[in-house]
Amino acid sequence: MTGSGVWGRPGGLRARGCATAAAALLALAGCAADGTPDARGGPDGSPGPSAASGGATAGASAPSGRPAPSGKPGGGAPAPSAVPAFDPAKQPADTAAARALLDRVQVDQEAFGPDVRRSSPFESRPGHWPVLDADCVWQTAGLPPGVLATRTRYFHVPAGDGRGRVRISATVTVHRDPSGSGWETAQAMEEVLRCPQQVLGAGERLQNLWGASLYLGEQLNGWTEDAFSESGEYVGEKDGGPHPYVWSQGQFGPVTMAVAGRGAAGVTAQAVQALVVQGTSRMMLQAHGALAKEG
Repeated sequence: MTGSGVWGRPGGLRARGCATAAAALLALAGCAADGTPDARGGPDGSPGPSAASGGATAGASAPSGRPAPSGKPGGGAPAPSAVPAFDPAKQPADTAAARALLDRVQVDQEAFGPDVRRSSPFESRPGHWPVLDADCVWQTAGLPPGVLATRTRYFHVPAGDGRGRVRISATVTVHRDPSGSGWETAQAMEEVLRCPQQVLGAGERLQNLWGASLYLGEQLNGWTEDAFSESGEYVGEKDGGPHPYVWSQGQFGPVTMAVAGRGAAGVTAQAVQALVVQGTSRMMLQAHGALAKEG
């Protein structure tokens, strides 16, 4: 659950174009290549039984030295790739260029559908980075040396029709080079392995967290260089719970994109997941448009 400001993650909730996005991100939606639920949870998105490793279904590794998809046990047939080639000439060289790239990749509320509104505050403060400490409590620090810029935007679906308020965050981070985005994804996997229970602060916590990581071409991951997803439960003093929590992250070149969703009373895990998938897929397409080689 890395990235600045990403916490962490009946009817009426709609994600525009979700059917198309869900097909592209099915590997993040809790299904294996044959369509069956994977070890992250049941068909309704609920967490699966606890594992001795702390709840994650796949280990993270360094960006280099990865096995080929056919070399990983249970990896399934490689997925057709929709990932274009990254153009190194478009790598931001400084903070100003990185912030300009954030503007091109970030999404606003319309990316999630007509029910979603901006929250207040709407954007995170620049120069801040969340750190999960040794006690599994989230703290705030300055940007790591390898990060040029990061920004989180906050949204919500207002309460109504017998359900509570759904909260969404969307984070984009620009690294100094593509290897940095790979390490960020690996760190996200390490965090859920180390801390399946996490304290967010202000009486809020995440529990029963599960994580899954897929390299490009594994199972149905044809949309991102590395796909990472996390699911579990959110509990808050004001919001009650447990409620569904979903978080997903993708990367392209030096950029990582992450969306987190926190459910509420009367909101299903599938509804939260649909919003997360919609936001992640939109940011990935915009990153491709900004950083891919032409032609």
